[in-house]
Amino acid sequence: FKNSLTGLPMGGGKGGSDFDPKGKSDMEVMRFCQSFMTELYRNIGPEIDVPAGDIGVGGREIGYMFGQYKRITRDFSGVLTGKGLAYGGSLARTQATGYGLCYFTKEMLEDAGKSFQGSRVVISGSGNVALYACEKATEFGAKVIAMSDSNGYVVDEQGINLAVMQEIKEVKRGRVADYAKAVESAVYHEGRGIWSVPCDIALPCATQNELNGADAQTLAANGCYAVAEGANMPSTPEAVAYFMEKGILFGPAKAANAGGVATSGLEMSQNALHLSWTFEEVDERLRGIMVNIYRNARDTAKEYGRAGNLVDGANIAGFLKVAEAMKAQGVV
Repeated sequence: FKNSLTGLPMGGGKGGSDFDPKGKSDMEVMRFCQSFMTELYRNIGPEIDVPAGDIGVGGREIGYMFGQYKRITRDFSGVLTGKGLAYGGSLARTQATGYGLCYFTKEMLEDAGKSFQGSRVVISGSGNVALYACEKATEFGAKVIAMSDSNGYVVDEQGINLAVMQEIKEVKRGRVADYAKAVESAVYHEGRGIWSVPCDIALPCATQNELNGADAQTLAANGCYAVAEGANMPSTPEAVAYFMEKGILFGPAKAANAGGVATSGLEMSQNALHLSWTFEEVDERLRGIMVNIYRNARDTAKEYGRAGNLVDGANIAGFLKVAEAMKAQGVV
């Protein structure tokens, strides 16, 4: 349904493994990726199924898998997305989910007469989605005051210094605790209490089911008026129900974080056309897609008597397109 919402001609699928890359050498990771692709390659292709990265799978892993696919098939094609720029990748792919989340949230806020400008934002996680959501939210005038990882969270009332956080996470592969050591105004807290930090806008960008009913109540009590999901289903059903009940603006994952998969689609388009668009071209297309996704979810919710409920709007809009395609092709 998420892929359906993008307006691009894509279905959807999931795959993964129980291999834990933590503590493994580059060589061990490479050998695993090659073995994985040796079994997977028969089932994928640019017009069949196109895998992309997710938790634990970034540019390094995509590169290893793409190399093995090419080695086995002797075929250079757009069979994976999230590739490096040197071998068919797209500019703005790394930033896409975080940027897209903020484009969606900006539309949602503006419809309610609010904006990022001057707001306090809390972002869980510190991976690609969180880092680039932080960058774009800051660009829109917000102050991002907290980020987290699996060990704990850091609060910086001066606003997260993105350059320092990126250095720690992307270059040194460190923990957010290191941010507090590097920045005087920051305080580190152990555990999963990031949702106790008072904020106007919450962007859960870490992992599934990270924000529960109790967290939702804490956010609401502290004056949070908007939540948009950067991770896949980070809010539990209880949390979502509470946000709805309290009238808190809520952007569901399948709509709000579709920027990543949308830009995967744009990477596939560039590969098929043997073109490479500029960062600005990809970013502008991404912004247009996210604005359309928001408006589609909003308008569909209104049309089906669920005005203001973007969860139902996104579900119905995504379902209708899939159902229409299935009926037209005689699947049902």
